Amino acid sequence: MKQSRSRRTNRNIYMSLLILCIVGFWVFENFYTPDLYSTPADDVLTSEVPNEILPASTSGEIVVHSNYILSYKERYEQAEWVAYVLNRSHLTYDNRKRPYYIEDPKVSTKSADWRNYKGSGYDRGHLCPAGDRRFSVYAYNETFYTSNISPQKNDFNSGIWNELEKKVRSWSKQYGNLYIITGGILENGLPTIGEEDVAVPKRYYKIVVKEEEKDIKVVAFLIPHRDTKEPLSNFLVSVDELEEVSGIDFFSKMDEITESRLERSIDTKQWNF
Repeated sequence: MKQSRSRRTNRNIYMSLLILCIVGFWVFENFYTPDLYSTPADDVLTSEVPNEILPASTSGEIVVHSNYILSYKERYEQAEWVAYVLNRSHLTYDNRKRPYYIEDPKVSTKSADWRNYKGSGYDRGHLCPAGDRRFSVYAYNETFYTSNISPQKNDFNSGIWNELEKKVRSWSKQYGNLYIITGGILENGLPTIGEEDVAVPKRYYKIVVKEEEKDIKVVAFLIPHRDTKEPLSNFLVSVDELEEVSGIDFFSKMDEITESRLERSIDTKQWNF
C-alpha cells in the first residue's frame, strides 16, 4: 500500500517536472530574446564604405554598424541594400560560435523577429556574409542582426548564392579592397512569411566595386531565387538594369560622366571568372 502510494507520488513528480520542462522550452522558443550585442572598446574594426559608393535610400532608414551599412525597408521587413568593405585582411578562417539571431536595435521600427522564419521552409540568408566577418567576434556576431537577413531557399542559399560569395572572396584575395552592395529585389506582390509578413524576394542582386589607380571598376549580378547549375557569368547585368528593377539609385553621388560609364555597360575583362 505504502509502496503503491510512493510510486504514484514519484510518477506525479516526474510528470510535473516533464510539464515544467516542456513549458519552459516553449517559453524560451517563443519569448526569449538574448541581450543585444555590445562592442568591446578594443574590438571595433570599422569598415567604412566611401560616401560616393553608397546607394541612395528609398526608405530614409539608413543604419550604420561597425562593419556594414544598410537601408532598411519596414514594408518588407528587411534591408533593400547592405553595403560593406571586403579586403584580404578580413578573410580569416577563425572558428566562431554562431550567436542568436536578434532584432537590430538601430532600426527605428525594429527589424523582423527571428521567429518569423520558424517553420517557414526558408533559410535565414545573410546579406553581408558571416564568413566575410570572421576576423573578430563582434564583427561576426554583428551579421546576425535580422536587418542583415532575408528569406532564402536552402538550395539557393547553399548553391548559386554561396558560389557568388566565394567568387567575391577570391576576387578580394586577388585584387585587394572591394566594396559590395547586395540585397533582394523588393517589389509589389511578393510572398511573405511569419506574423510580420517578411517578404520573400524572387531575385537577389550583388554589385562588386574595385578601385585601380583611382579608376573604378564595377560588376553586377541579378540572380533568380531558385536552384540553378548555370555559371555565374549568365547572371551578369548592367547597373542600369538593377536600378530599373529595384528602384534604387546606386551611384548618385558620383559625377554624371562616371556614373553613366559605370552603369550602362557589362565589363567582364576586368574580372577573373
